[in-house]
Amino acid sequence: MTPDQGEKVTMATVARLFQLSGTCNNYPWGKRGRESLAARLCEKTPGTGFTIDNNQYYSEMWFGDYPDFPARDLETGQTLAELLKSHKETLLGSYSTDKFGDHLPFLPKILSIGKALPLQIHPNKVLAAQLHKQNPEKFSDSNHKPEIAVALSRFELFAGWRDVNQISALFNMPSLRRFIPSGTDAWHAETLRDIVRYILKADEQTVQNIEEDLKLQSREDIVQKLGYPSSMFELIQRLQSQYSATDPGLLVAILCMNYLVLEPGEAVFIPADGVHCYLSGDIVECMARSNNMLSGGLCPVADRDSIDLFSDTLRIDSSTRVDNLRLPAKPSDAGAGRHTLVYQPHIDEFDLLRIDMLAGEGELVWKHKGPTVAIAVSGEGTILGDGKELVVKSGFIFFIAAETTTMLRSTGALQIYAAVIR
Repeated sequence: MTPDQGEKVTMATVARLFQLSGTCNNYPWGKRGRESLAARLCEKTPGTGFTIDNNQYYSEMWFGDYPDFPARDLETGQTLAELLKSHKETLLGSYSTDKFGDHLPFLPKILSIGKALPLQIHPNKVLAAQLHKQNPEKFSDSNHKPEIAVALSRFELFAGWRDVNQISALFNMPSLRRFIPSGTDAWHAETLRDIVRYILKADEQTVQNIEEDLKLQSREDIVQKLGYPSSMFELIQRLQSQYSATDPGLLVAILCMNYLVLEPGEAVFIPADGVHCYLSGDIVECMARSNNMLSGGLCPVADRDSIDLFSDTLRIDSSTRVDNLRLPAKPSDAGAGRHTLVYQPHIDEFDLLRIDMLAGEGELVWKHKGPTVAIAVSGEGTILGDGKELVVKSGFIFFIAAETTTMLRSTGALQIYAAVIR
């Protein structure tokens, strides 16, 4: 038998539908113990031995093929990355491998957020490649990381920029005028970029004085006249208690960014270089396959990146306006039973499907030209494909190979999210 023949035999025997286990991590911004949906879903995967420690914080469950926190074949314990490398034609399919290489182009996660994540951006491909070359330990890949976040519970976040006319009106406050570049007649994108840079470089006493000054302002002026959220004052206090009253990232978020509250099923798309800060809630998150981040605040000083690099990289255009950040779900032709909705971000790497079925319903999901990774977030049922039928329960994760048709049936109200290649 030649090596090529041996490879074909191996590829022919790999399952096209199998269950995965995810990996839960413990960043301090996560939720404690059983309050964390990520941990509860991870615990429901059978045979892993994962148990929840109520004194531990659980922030994310990853279930992709990225080296950090990898997904594994539940039956063999082999990492998903190893399986894909060994059986790329069968599992990934030629369309995906030709376009994206020998790995998943997306990285799905469940996040449970107990306090604010850092004020952050994910660098574009050109910058990511430069940073990876300069510092591969910190920037572990050369890819960009646009992402979508779909709320599974009430989800608070800062994302993108408020209208510059609202921001400029607020900066008429005496304590804020110092940040306006000299000679400014009209505000534009570069004005805002410079203001963010100057705020992030402000000394701790200045930051604290401005926050105290904001608390003294009239609610009528801030909320009604300038259009800032009524929760602005509570947000200042909350972020101060979570981090400190001297973190300049707090001012950037409060003064310049959109504050959003999403209900379950609502979503946002964060483009590469788009500024964001998630505050609370449980979400499904899916992104291009990367783990690169630049941090500008709402984190320890030692964790912040170069202020100039952060400020220079910020995306300030129409894509970061609030209306363009929102990503509505649309009916999808991927399901024959009309139980499937799709979130379509403005990138090539993935779409995210949401399948909702009541007890006793079914959904035939058409085969996709690339791989699918799906997670049941609630309910129970079965999935049929590749000549077998597997049980589906809350927390169960499945890999579905390219060109594989599946049939879903629900025995209890079932909700599934699935990352697919468009």
